[in-house]
Amino acid sequence: MGELHVRSVLVTGANRGIGLGFVRHLLALPNPPEWLFATCRDPKGQRAQELQQLASKHPNLVIVPLEVTDPASIKAAAASVGERLKGSGLNLLINNAAALKANSLDTETLKDMSQVYTTNTIAPLLLGQAFLPLLKKAAQGNPGSGMSCSKAAIINISSTAGSIKDMLLWESEQCLSYRCSKAALNMLTRCQSRGYREHGILCMSFHPGWVQTDMGKKVGDMPPLTVDASVGGMLKVLSNLSEKDSGSFLDWEGNVVPW
Repeated sequence: MGELHVRSVLVTGANRGIGLGFVRHLLALPNPPEWLFATCRDPKGQRAQELQQLASKHPNLVIVPLEVTDPASIKAAAASVGERLKGSGLNLLINNAAALKANSLDTETLKDMSQVYTTNTIAPLLLGQAFLPLLKKAAQGNPGSGMSCSKAAIINISSTAGSIKDMLLWESEQCLSYRCSKAALNMLTRCQSRGYREHGILCMSFHPGWVQTDMGKKVGDMPPLTVDASVGGMLKVLSNLSEKDSGSFLDWEGNVVPW
């Protein structure tokens, strides 16, 4: 498979888990991004130490403060990134930040449902809106035909838990708000793919697998997939995406996941 070549990337929730994995893998590419924006709530806090260490070694890595549930924070992040890019546009937006509450159908609450939905579904919508001008600039700056992640793309990290058809692991882990929010995120991806097609922006959802992260370990046994295996697989898939893939739901190996 090909190798991802992209000038600028932004990853949300980049201080741990899959987000941090994306940062590490992107920095390690033979041709890493000229600009790699890694967002987290508190760039100077304890949870961002690994990001801080990476940024001290890689001048192309910029840590951006971002609270994805706060519209003002999203707008400030978009403005900050725009200043750095100086008119060149953002090629790849990876909406990775997510929340999980292991509530059942009987124990789900308004507070938890609202919090999870805001983080997992509404935030990717608002981030797409805020970064649309920069994504459009990137697409216009690559006038070639078709779509690709090197041109302009929004990648939403979803989950097979949001598959209405499969309903995997329901008997062991209901995680109601998480399932509902990811199913809604998949619909958002479909809407973005239709709405942003005219601008040349590719949009798709990823199931990263059941990964050995803090979130992944909340639901039962030890997850079978390492962060490196998941992220490495997704980057291979990203490098080969084209117009036909916009609006799709794929896993880390490029297989189609049922809606």
